[in-house]
Amino acid sequence: MINRTLIRIKILQLLYAYYQNGGSHVDTAEKTLLDSLSKAYDLYNLLLLLMVDITRMADEIINDQEERNKVAHVETVISHRFLENRFVAQLSDNKQLMKFVDQSKTLGWVEDRELLKRLYASITESDFYAEYMMMPDVTYADDRELWRKIYKNIIMKSEAIEENLEDKCIYWNDDKETVDTFVLKTIKRFDEANGADQDLLPEFRDYEDREFATTLIRKAIENCQYYQLLISKSVKNWEFNRLAYMDVILMQMALAEILSFPEIPITVSINEYVELAKCYSTPKSHVYINGILDNISKRLMKEHKLIKK
Repeated sequence: MINRTLIRIKILQLLYAYYQNGGSHVDTAEKTLLDSLSKAYDLYNLLLLLMVDITRMADEIINDQEERNKVAHVETVISHRFLENRFVAQLSDNKQLMKFVDQSKTLGWVEDRELLKRLYASITESDFYAEYMMMPDVTYADDRELWRKIYKNIIMKSEAIEENLEDKCIYWNDDKETVDTFVLKTIKRFDEANGADQDLLPEFRDYEDREFATTLIRKAIENCQYYQLLISKSVKNWEFNRLAYMDVILMQMALAEILSFPEIPITVSINEYVELAKCYSTPKSHVYINGILDNISKRLMKEHKLIKK
């Protein structure tokens, strides 16, 4: 689940705080990074669990309404279609998700009853819920598609969820936009035939991504003076100490990646940090970051100090 884009974002945020706070041992920075990435994976599981807990709250609300109707001798029949959604039933039985629940007893939504009620109310007020409930019959694909729409149109856009997550973990609001895409991907991948053994996304796609994370942060810290020297030789119209602090960190990271991972094309690395600059730095930063990194990489190639596969 944790891809290299998320890894770069995490390292950028961590390095910014690292230097602002005077720096610490590189081992501490690496541990903080891995803890932060682990928290992102916790969020992935927590957002999957949210769909199960919304359904459980709906079950409670519908049962309460049925009891009130019974006492009041009201014969209205309340549909249980939403409660019997096969996608959520499969998700609630998922072995990997249940393992997460067992191992992370402090994480969950059971204490957030008002939030669950508000989310369920928003669901029942939606057009796609009404269409789903009015269908003559529903297939597993219909059940899964309903929750894809709920997630995309309600859960992803909920400010109440963002506020709740901010209270739960300082990392999560920055992570949610990226993690949301992985939750949607997971919903689409669910297959009824897989039952409780349906695979969720792993924390890391493979060992190489974890190695990418630890190597990148170590090189960015350990070789920062060398990278700053390379940058200072290429700034031309700007003095190094006038560069935006965030831009220096972005370029240090980019140089660490360019020089440490020969299998990654230079243009790919530069483009990744140009995109990060658009999100995290000043409006014009991406332009001169692109120029400076291009200048440095060409110079290093010419001097045979940079070799790519």
